[in-house]
Order: sequence, then structure tokens, then C-alpha cells
Amino acid sequence: MAMVDVSGKAEIQREATAKGTIKLKTETVNLIKEGKTAKGDPLYTAKIAGILAAKKTSELVPLCHPLPLTNVEIKAQIINENTVEVTATVKTKAQTGVEMEALTAVSAALLTIWDMIKQYEKDAAGQYPNTAIENIHVVRKLKQV
Repeated sequence: MAMVDVSGKAEIQREATAKGTIKLKTETVNLIKEGKTAKGDPLYTAKIAGILAAKKTSELVPLCHPLPLTNVEIKAQIINENTVEVTATVKTKAQTGVEMEALTAVSAALLTIWDMIKQYEKDAAGQYPNTAIENIHVVRKLKQV
């Protein structure tokens, strides 16, 4: 087992964008919109968590190269009555791409939202039948020579 050897590759501008969603109860989304969640604003906090996660990716994913990130942009927005979407765009000038950083950022941001709203998602039996983190995927990868 080893990291991929990228020493022969040129340092170029690289960018990756990833997305994912969390499905919630309509009532929970309304609490977020109204700013009435007990732990504070989950969308704002998710943005911070996503940035921190992108910066720590090589510490979380064992064979991932540590990269000098030049920009991390996180968007967390309500897209319908029961869905929040997170988008992460990560940039670097390096010998390898930043898809893992973008995916990690989205994952951490969605987990942060879940942590901040889970108390509102339980049903009468104490379960979470409507809540799901879904469709985390890379939507774009760019290299500029």
C-alpha cells in the first residue's frame, strides 16, 4: 500500500466541485428558515465545518496527499420544503486534484447540519424516518495547464 507518486506531475491550477443533500421534515426546514434552531444557524455553521474539513482531508483519508488549498467555497441552501443542499468548490495549485477535499467538505457540512437539527427530526418512536444524507458526488473537475 502506498500513496500515488505524483512527483512527475506538473503543478497546475486545479478545481473540483461536489454536492450533496440532506432530506428533512418540512417543520425542521421552517425552523432553519425562521432562525429558531436551538444550536444556532445550521447553514452558517455547515459552511465553517466544510472549510475546516477540506483543509483536514489528508488527515482523515489515509492515502490522500496533503495539498495547499488556495480557496474553499461552501454554499448551504434550502432548495425546497424538505431539502438542504451543500455545494463545495475547492481550488489549489498542485500536482494532484482536489476532488477528495470537495467531497470531504460536503460530507462534513451535511453532518454538521444533521448534528444541529437532529432533535427536531425524531418521530413518536424516537426514530428518524424522513432524514437522509444523500447523493454526495463530484459535479465538476477542472485542470488548467
